[in-house]
Amino acid sequence: MIRLTTADPAFPAVFAALLAQARETTEDVGQAVAAIIAAIRTRGDVALLDYTVRFDRLSLTADRLRITAEEIDAAVAAIPADLAAALDLAATRIEAFHRAQLPADLRFTDEAGLTLGLRWNPLDAVGLYVPGGKAAYPSSVLMNAIPARVAGVGRIAMCVPTPDGVLNPLVLAAARRAGVAEIYRVGGAQAVAALAYGTASIAPVDRIVGPGNAYVAEAKRQVFGHVGIDSIAGPSEVVILAGAANDPRRVALDLLAQAEHDEAAQAILITDDARFADAVAAAVGAELPTLPRAAIAGASWQAHGAIILVHDWEEATDLVNRLAPEHLEIMLPDPESVFQRIRHAGAVFLGAWCPEAVGDYVAGPNHVLPTGRTARFASGLSVFDFLKRTTFVAADAAALGRVGPAAVALAEAEGLQAHARSIAVRLGAIR
Repeated sequence: MIRLTTADPAFPAVFAALLAQARETTEDVGQAVAAIIAAIRTRGDVALLDYTVRFDRLSLTADRLRITAEEIDAAVAAIPADLAAALDLAATRIEAFHRAQLPADLRFTDEAGLTLGLRWNPLDAVGLYVPGGKAAYPSSVLMNAIPARVAGVGRIAMCVPTPDGVLNPLVLAAARRAGVAEIYRVGGAQAVAALAYGTASIAPVDRIVGPGNAYVAEAKRQVFGHVGIDSIAGPSEVVILAGAANDPRRVALDLLAQAEHDEAAQAILITDDARFADAVAAAVGAELPTLPRAAIAGASWQAHGAIILVHDWEEATDLVNRLAPEHLEIMLPDPESVFQRIRHAGAVFLGAWCPEAVGDYVAGPNHVLPTGRTARFASGLSVFDFLKRTTFVAADAAALGRVGPAAVALAEAEGLQAHARSIAVRLGAIR
C-alpha cells in the first residue's frame, strides 16, 4: 500500500504512475486462444469434448453437454431456504431496476412533413459465460441474465465449466430464478467459440456477456465483430471518499471487500484527515488476518492499495475523475453535492450506510461495470446491451420536395450521381 499526499511536490508524477499501473494479466494467450477457436470452428463438438477432458478433467458425449432439467431441479432443491430467499430478493430487485430502464419507441412528423423515428428490438440470442470452480458467482448469473430477459431476448444460453463434473447448485439455482434453462457444462475459450460460431449441439448467439479468466477474455476479444460482447473486464476496483467522522473499521472493510476479489484488484482511500488515514490503515492491518481470503486481499492491498491525503473534497473529486473507478463510495455528510462533480465512475454509492458490497448483490443496479479507467467512456451492463435501435423515415411527394433538392446538391458535391438522380427523378428534375 502506498501513501500519497497532494501537498507533496512529487505527487503529480507519483499519481500519474498510479494511473498507469498495469493490473491486467500479462499472460500472452492470444495464439493459444486462436488455436482453440479454430478447432471449434472446424471440428465442433469433437473439439469441445476434447478440451473439456483436457481442461476440466470431464469426459462427456455430445448428448451430455447440456445440463438436464432434472439436474437443475436437484440443484434448486439442495439450496437452503435462506439462500433461496436471498436469491429471490436479489433477483426481484435487479429485475425491477432494469425493467424501469426499458426505453420507448420514438415517432414524430417534422416541419418538412417527414415522419421520423426509431424502434427498439431485443437481440434474438445471447450467450452468458459463467466462471466455474472457486470463481463461481451466482450473483453474476442474475446480473447478466435478468437484463437480457427483461429486454425480451428470445434465447439465453449459458455456459459454465464443471471441473471434475461438479455442478455448483447455487449457480444453477440462480439460472433457474433468472429464467435460464439452456445451460451447458463447458467453459474456457472453447465455450466462447462454441457460443460465437455454434456446433452441432450449441446453436450460435448474437452477443456474449459474462466474466472469465484471461483465456475467456481473449476469446471474447477475438470473436468480437462476428458477435457482440459486453466488455473485456479487468481487475475490480474501488475508490472511497471518507472523512474523519466515519468509523475506520467500516472503511477498512469496504477496502478489503474489493481487495479480496483477486490479487490484481485495487482499493483506494481518499481522505482529508491524516489521523483518519492512519486509523484506516491500522484497521486494514487488523482485519486482514481474520479473512478466509487474507492472502489474496493482502497481496492486492500490498501491490495496488493506496491512501491519498487531499486538501479538500473538490481536489478529491478531480482525482476521482482522473481515476474513473469501477466503484466509488462517497462517505461524506452531503454525498449528493460531491456526486454532482463526479463525471467518471461506473457505479456510485452515496453515504456511510451504503457500502459497495450491497451493490454486488441486492441494490438493483448492475454490478457488471467498466474497469481499468474505462468509465471515462463506458457504462455498466443494462437492458440497452440486449436491445438494438432501428431508425425509420417516411415521406410523401410534398415532404421529399422540401428536403430533396438539398440532398441532390450534397450528392452531386460528393460525386455520387446515382444518389443524386434517385432523388431528382422523384422531384421531376430529370427524366
